[in-house]
Amino acid sequence: MLFLNLRRFRFFFLILLGVALSVPLHAQQEGGDIALAREYVRKGENEKAAFLFGRLRADEQLAPNVLPDYVSALQSLKRHRDAEKLVKKAIRQQPKEIGYGVLLGGIYTNSGDQSAATKQYEKVVSQLTAEQVVPVATEFMNRKLPEWAEKTFLRGRQLAGNETEFAPQLIQLYTQSGQNAPLMAETLRLIRDDDRQLPFVRNMLQNSLREEKDFEVLEKILLTNVQQNPDQVVYSELLLWLQVQRRDFTGALVQAKALDRRARAEGGRVLDLAAIAQRNKDYESAIAGYEYVIREHKQGPFYPVARQRLVQTREEQVRNTFPIDVTKIRSLITEYEQVLTELGRTPETAPVLRNMATLYAFQLDDKPKAMALLQQVIDMPRASLTVVDDAKLNLADIYLLRNEPWEATLLYSQVEKSHKDSPVGYDAKLRNARLNYYAGNFKLAQSHLDILKQATSREIANDAMQLSLLITDNTAQDTSGVALRDYAAVEQLVFQNKLTEALKGLDNLLQKYPGHALTDDAWYLKGQLQRRIGDYQGAITTLSRITGNPKYDVLSDDALFLTATIMEEDVKDQAKAQELYNQVMVKYPGSIYVAEARKRFRKLRGDNS
Repeated sequence: MLFLNLRRFRFFFLILLGVALSVPLHAQQEGGDIALAREYVRKGENEKAAFLFGRLRADEQLAPNVLPDYVSALQSLKRHRDAEKLVKKAIRQQPKEIGYGVLLGGIYTNSGDQSAATKQYEKVVSQLTAEQVVPVATEFMNRKLPEWAEKTFLRGRQLAGNETEFAPQLIQLYTQSGQNAPLMAETLRLIRDDDRQLPFVRNMLQNSLREEKDFEVLEKILLTNVQQNPDQVVYSELLLWLQVQRRDFTGALVQAKALDRRARAEGGRVLDLAAIAQRNKDYESAIAGYEYVIREHKQGPFYPVARQRLVQTREEQVRNTFPIDVTKIRSLITEYEQVLTELGRTPETAPVLRNMATLYAFQLDDKPKAMALLQQVIDMPRASLTVVDDAKLNLADIYLLRNEPWEATLLYSQVEKSHKDSPVGYDAKLRNARLNYYAGNFKLAQSHLDILKQATSREIANDAMQLSLLITDNTAQDTSGVALRDYAAVEQLVFQNKLTEALKGLDNLLQKYPGHALTDDAWYLKGQLQRRIGDYQGAITTLSRITGNPKYDVLSDDALFLTATIMEEDVKDQAKAQELYNQVMVKYPGSIYVAEARKRFRKLRGDNS
């Protein structure tokens, strides 16, 4: 057996040896020269490389896998004329090798003759055939000539007679070269005849919107497309999307109304936009949207929702206009009563009862009336579990107003248990954490907050993180948390809407604990409360203690943005507000307030007029 295996091995060895001997010696030599010459090029030893390339046969020198390296070596030695002759010879003998034309242009560029290079590239592009477009554009890209790659694709588009031909390649090209304006225009071409591309186009455009000027460029392009193509709904859709991205809800509302009429959507599109505006605290736009649905679609399916949300938005507006006008609060309650008379007291209108209850409890200090309204919701047949539990949370808050924390925590825990791993449940846990914080039970509060920091609701997670950091920062050295207990007691007074008492408590705290880590928090809270009671100049002076002191850098952007807001909304000094918003953008480019500051700055500057 071993003898047979040895014979078989010897047989195959002789065959392989014969094959090797049958290859001509000069071919083996040339193959070795090419490999060695390339290695010399890689090492920068171009004299040796050029010598070895020069020893090759003429057809070997002009081969596609050899010529570029040979030319590179010659150009490194400043032998541009030799390189030019070599490439021209290659073009004559191998006209189908389209990359050689681009290679020749590169020789002219390296020799300093840019005019000749441009002429050569133009010649390459003008002589293109359809099948050569992608290879030639790729060659230009490999040589870092994106402008010529663009011209190549655009020439290919002419040859194809199709305005969307090579759109994906051009989009990639513009993306890589950072050309946002043509990128946007090219991306929009994709939806001219195929609106199914809309999700892809939105995604591409979203990635290209990095600076304010990008938004402005895209808005101009879209407005032009909307005007030139009035029948193309997709451009109006994109313009609406863009205006929402910019938080220009006034402009977005115009587009939403137009789309609503065109699609006969019975107000659904406008209702959705009004809700977004409401969440972003653009109350005027939200109110205008809801009023449109109520006025134009009184018999439509969205009328009841719009009717309720209209009053809710007005309530938010009143609550955020300082000082709060009690007369307007009573007008809101009257309007809520009108909604209930019109739509009835049903599970669908239960949120109206809840809103009325919070107004009675927190603004009019009529806790019995508030509790009676909430009990109606809790006892309402067929009311959803979420609506009932929201009412329980409000009822628990009122127990906290009445200094009955045990009743409050019982209801919070009840809701938390029935809504595990849901926003309502997380909200209940956060309120329970705050209750313990007010009571000075910081460890128990922290145990709740540690769980909430992982909550799926970003708003709740952020609130939990802020309260957790406040507790951690102020119990690290002072483990008993004496100062923090005083501060928590002030925050409970704020929750109970006892603003005068809260301000006194802050003044006492600042005097009692000078230089404490809580000082900047106390100044910031005092500024907020002064604004709420209408003492705008006092608020500005208080906030300047933070913005004017480098050691309070954590809250500096908060204080500066709040100052700008007071100047704009309360003092009505638009010039000063514009200046302060600009300071937010310049001094704190990483702040969470930058986007809103930019929007308000542009509005004050008149960009949206």
